[in-house]
Amino acid sequence: MTAQLNPRGDVAVLVPAAGAGVRLGPGGPKALRRIGGEPLLVHAVRRIATAPSVHTIVVAAPPGDEDAVRALLKPVAELTVVAGGATRQESVAAALAAVPTGPEIVLVHDAARALTPTALVESVAEAVRGGEDAVIPVLPVVDTVKEVSAAGVVLGTVDRSALRAVQTPQGFRRAVLAAAHAAAVDPLTDDAGLVEKQGVRVACVPGSEYALKITRPFDLALAEHLLGAVPLAGHH
Repeated sequence: MTAQLNPRGDVAVLVPAAGAGVRLGPGGPKALRRIGGEPLLVHAVRRIATAPSVHTIVVAAPPGDEDAVRALLKPVAELTVVAGGATRQESVAAALAAVPTGPEIVLVHDAARALTPTALVESVAEAVRGGEDAVIPVLPVVDTVKEVSAAGVVLGTVDRSALRAVQTPQGFRRAVLAAAHAAAVDPLTDDAGLVEKQGVRVACVPGSEYALKITRPFDLALAEHLLGAVPLAGHH
C-alpha cells in the first residue's frame, strides 16, 4: 500500500542511495541489499513515510537508475527520485535541490539504517522544530576505545564518557543545510560535519539501537533477525 505523506507536514527527508553510480542488480549498491525479501531502501522509506510530520521524501538514486528506483518505491510511498552524484555530499545536495517550497526542516537519512524507528524520525524533527539549527541522534560508546599507532601499538586509552556514536536521520533547518552544502569543499560523509565547519551548533538527541547501520554480512543477518521485532512506529 502506498503511504500518503502529510501535505501539512513541515519535514522533508533526503535519502542518499546513489551507491557511487553502481548499477542496479546483483552485487549492486548497498541500499538495494535485501532483508526480509525487500531492499534496505524499501524498508527505510516505509518507516520514514509513516512519520506523521513528513511532507516530502527525496531519494538520490544511482545515475541512470532513477526509473528503476522510482518503480521499486512507487508501491511504498509518494516520493521524488533524483540522480545522485559521485559522493554522498553531491547526492544530498541534488536531493535538497528537489525539495519543494514548504518544509523548513530537512532530515538526511542513510538507507542502510533500514530499521530506524519512526519515533526517532519524529524526535529529531521535534528538536529542530524546537529551535535547534542541527540535530543528530547519538548512542553512548560502550566499548573501550584505544588510540593505536600505525604499527599496531597502543598509544593511549580514550575517555569514552565524552564520546558518542552518531546515527541518522540527522536534522537541520533547511537554510542551514543549504548553506553548508553550498560551501562544501570536501566530500565529508556526515552532513553534521559540513554544518560544524560553518560554525553552527549541533545538538544531540538519544538514538536507537535499531538504527544500526547495515554494512557487513553480520549486520544483514542481525537486521533479518530483528525485522519482525521492530514495529514500524517502534520505540527508540
